[in-house]
Amino acid sequence: MQTTKLSFKDQILEGIPNILPAPKPYDASINHAPKRKAILSAEEEKLALRNALRYFDKKDHKTLLPEFKHELDTYGRIYMYRLRPDYKMYARPISEYPTKSTQAAAIMLMIQNNLDYAVAQHPHELITYGGNGGVFSNWAQYRLTMKYLAEMSDEQTLTMYSGHPMGLFPSHKEAPRVIVTNGMMIPNYSKPDDWEKFNALGVTQYGQMTAGSYMYIGPQGIVHGTTITVLNGFRKIKKAPKGNLFVTSGLGGMSGAQPKAGNIAGCITVCAEVNPKITQVRLDQGWIDEKITNLDQLVNRVNKAKAEKETISIAYLGNIVDVWEKFDEANIHIDLGSDQTSLHNPWAGGYYPVDISFEDANDMMANHPELFKEKVQETLRRHTKTINKHTAKGTYFFDYGNAFLLEASRAGADIMADNGIDFRYPSYVQDIMGPMCFDYGFGPFRWVCASGKPEDLAKTDEIACKVLEDIKKNSPLEIQQQMADNIQWIKGAQDNKLVVGSQARILYADAEGRMKIAEAFNKAINDGEIGTVVLGRDHHDVSGTDSPYRETSNIYDGSRFTADMAIHNVIGDSFRGATWVSIHNGGGVGWGEVINGGFGMVLDGTKEASKRLKQMLFWDVNNGISRRSWARNEGAVFAIKRAMEIEPNLKVTLPNFVDDSLFNNV
Repeated sequence: MQTTKLSFKDQILEGIPNILPAPKPYDASINHAPKRKAILSAEEEKLALRNALRYFDKKDHKTLLPEFKHELDTYGRIYMYRLRPDYKMYARPISEYPTKSTQAAAIMLMIQNNLDYAVAQHPHELITYGGNGGVFSNWAQYRLTMKYLAEMSDEQTLTMYSGHPMGLFPSHKEAPRVIVTNGMMIPNYSKPDDWEKFNALGVTQYGQMTAGSYMYIGPQGIVHGTTITVLNGFRKIKKAPKGNLFVTSGLGGMSGAQPKAGNIAGCITVCAEVNPKITQVRLDQGWIDEKITNLDQLVNRVNKAKAEKETISIAYLGNIVDVWEKFDEANIHIDLGSDQTSLHNPWAGGYYPVDISFEDANDMMANHPELFKEKVQETLRRHTKTINKHTAKGTYFFDYGNAFLLEASRAGADIMADNGIDFRYPSYVQDIMGPMCFDYGFGPFRWVCASGKPEDLAKTDEIACKVLEDIKKNSPLEIQQQMADNIQWIKGAQDNKLVVGSQARILYADAEGRMKIAEAFNKAINDGEIGTVVLGRDHHDVSGTDSPYRETSNIYDGSRFTADMAIHNVIGDSFRGATWVSIHNGGGVGWGEVINGGFGMVLDGTKEASKRLKQMLFWDVNNGISRRSWARNEGAVFAIKRAMEIEPNLKVTLPNFVDDSLFNNV
């Protein structure tokens, strides 16, 4: 056993140790992933163990085999807890990583940020958010990947097969340093149980969106999108947020942003969560103002907040169904309603049944999965029934892209529209983000200051704000509101204390905004005003994701079940200058329900970086606008025509609109 404690750099360079480190005790204070259901046959269990042992020298197999068998039996997965590093997991300043390539060092920083205890939902299981959004499947993959990144040059590319680092391959300086795929299954093997099986075998993983692509920046990313959604939701119902009520659920990795966003928007937010640990984490972080465990007390508190027109976020520790039912009984009017539990992962901890304790539900999930599924579907029917009561009284309810409508329909809930085809309620992309943001090219552009210095982040905020204000002066009327919202956001970003983990920021920008902000950053780096910057975006964007019940739910030409856009996006990004690219099956609405892609780009102040950012960012946005335009989305037609005026080399096929009256006699 290894006894000498190595430095951070030495542990990185060591990779998988020649001498096994001592076993690590299970830390009950950490928020752990639930036990996965037993799905492997006896022969498949042996295969899973063989697959895990191939990372290690034969001399260690006898020691590790019973240990890995215990993990598989106890947790449903082989995480290799023994190999967890001794060093603290967080995004270090880029200069602290032992690498031959600045680009590789930036990727190492982003990987560690995704696994930071303050960021990751289940850090010891290498899961960043969403219940199953993994950076890696096991700690051997993490160690080997970090070693490869430390060794690689700018003329090599690391290929990542669903968490497994296949190896370094010769390439060239303009090629991506890392190519990531996650969960890219043959279509007939992309059902939920297929994920359970093949993930347990250790041969694929669910990368979520920005978890497996090393671009998660903590809840801040979704705070901004949720703030924009809530603001526009209130605009849609022609109400001011002040003194009005937004009810939702989920306080995990992504959903934890909802109460903070509600505060920024200025409304009363009630967010239910069943997990006591994560609820307390959000309270300690200041992402919620108050925690309440009693429904009568909750009713009194909400009535007081309404009467005094407070801006406040309240977490209810308990099931969201109880909240909806209690508010109906107490005649509390809900203005906006949604749900952001991980219903893309309904049978493995993404959504919990009502009237069963959190602990008992976890036990049922692992040991009686069919009964758990039955209870979840009963709860979905009950959940929908009480939502329907509220919407009949004027509540505006929208699906927050977490597959609530889809899973409720599969459970037989009263969720379908009169035509029996569409859902009764819209996706928030259909009603809000699609027509108001994505069609015009506005989406979640983000950056990370790789120096780790708060003063660098403050400087980038200042730069971005000035760029947006300059653009807004000459922006067309159609996008003035989007520009104003983002200027307001970036001005308040420091005050809202949104940084968790890396020194990161996000705002919604179109291609013009992204390119001009990035160019201004690159110049500031060259001038020595700030250090290296990593650019990226959420996959939940204009072009990156084909998701028929979320990102592309406002595509009505019949193509929303195709994935050409996401595939073209990642291919196009890879040869236009991205530092790394990723493509996933899964993402926010579930395994087999979406294909989504992302990128990372390192700005180092050079002319080469300036060239890359212009080529890639223009494509990364306008690829999606062109597809949305071809679907006859009027905002996108406007946006792509404007893009063609700006860039003479862009020539896009435009749709011809058909007069509906022609079909009257057909």
